[in-house]
Amino acid sequence: MMRRILALDVGTVRIGVAVSDPLGAFAQGIAVLQAKGQWMDELAQLIEEYGAKTILVGMPRRTDGSTGPEAENMEKTIARLRERFPDIGIEVWDERFTTTIAQQALLEADVSRKGRKERVDKVAATLLLQNYLDSLNVPNSRDGAEAEISAPSMPLLPEDNRKKGGKRRDRAYE
Repeated sequence: MMRRILALDVGTVRIGVAVSDPLGAFAQGIAVLQAKGQWMDELAQLIEEYGAKTILVGMPRRTDGSTGPEAENMEKTIARLRERFPDIGIEVWDERFTTTIAQQALLEADVSRKGRKERVDKVAATLLLQNYLDSLNVPNSRDGAEAEISAPSMPLLPEDNRKKGGKRRDRAYE
């Protein structure tokens, strides 16, 4: 049995948080923290509540894979996390396109603008963590190459089970 992992999609305003299941197969969004507040105290509570032994932090990269000022800021955040949580492993994972994919999934689910704003960071953290978990479960995938994050093939939200026009589908796959 794998120990749980908490994933963070850190933004300048909000921080999406997701957690793995105990077997390390699935990711689930659990919280959105305010980046300007005492988010590390809230994170400490989540670490204790879920018994997490690892924090996965999304590293912002440019589309060409290079790093920029956002990555430098994230390195500072990672250093603060390591200082605050010395007994917790800190892993870094490429977060390119997670927020874009999350926004697209929420748009396709016909979630209201307010609903998207409230959920996008949590969904992005879920995508980040699921990509990481999938890479752990694929032979030879941890040899330095990260898998590309792609849109999920299954619905993220119950609202995804709708046709245009708002009618519910009778079957999941129509």
